[in-house]
Amino acid sequence: MQETKNEEKTERKIEDKSEEKELKLKKEAKPKREGVGIAYIYTSFNNTILHITDLAGNTIARVSGGMMTKHDRLKANPTVAMFVAKKAAEDAKDAGISSLYVRIKAKTGSPAPGPGAHAAVKSLSREGLRIISIADTTKIPRGGPKVKGGRRGRRV
Repeated sequence: MQETKNEEKTERKIEDKSEEKELKLKKEAKPKREGVGIAYIYTSFNNTILHITDLAGNTIARVSGGMMTKHDRLKANPTVAMFVAKKAAEDAKDAGISSLYVRIKAKTGSPAPGPGAHAAVKSLSREGLRIISIADTTKIPRGGPKVKGGRRGRRV
């Protein structure tokens, strides 16, 4: 009778220890917290470059149109921009990024971003990344250098 009680106690102790180990393992494995990143999209009429960083500025993914196609004329194409965004989104998801701030930049002095900007943003959201905000960070010339020719202009 005494032996069976002792055996039961040791079995309980062993079970308790195994449960404690499982709990410790669960606590050590940190759950993936919702990561936030910044997507910099540079679009010109010649190429589309997408660069995803974390909030500290560390690069997570950098993909361009030239990496997706071998034709120079297609690098700025919206279809290629879609593939660029898809590849970058896969890398971002692997790094734990689930939400993005998007910064779109075009060539300085250009009237509008290139044709790939809209397609890239749509593709990022379609891949399951949450878009927090979209901002246009294109530099705008204000004034600039003095025009040659003096007060009355250049006389021909």
